[in-house]
Amino acid sequence: MDNQVGGNHYSKYKIQVVDIIDDHNLDFYEGNILKYLLRYKDKNGVQDLYKLEHYLQMIIKKTEANGKRQ
Repeated sequence: MDNQVGGNHYSKYKIQVVDIIDDHNLDFYEGNILKYLLRYKDKNGVQDLYKLEHYLQMIIKKTEANGKRQ
């Protein structure tokens, strides 16, 4: 993972987002939440926070639909 395509907003991290996603077996929505949380200050600011919020809402709806609401 030495080469990032499309910018350098992840290159400053000691641990790459993709490694965390893989290590914790995160699904698409969960991985995107992590991605947008870690990059919003360096890339798209509030827009990335709205994307994060969108994916979180999708997880909530999916979890509730599966009867896992606690």
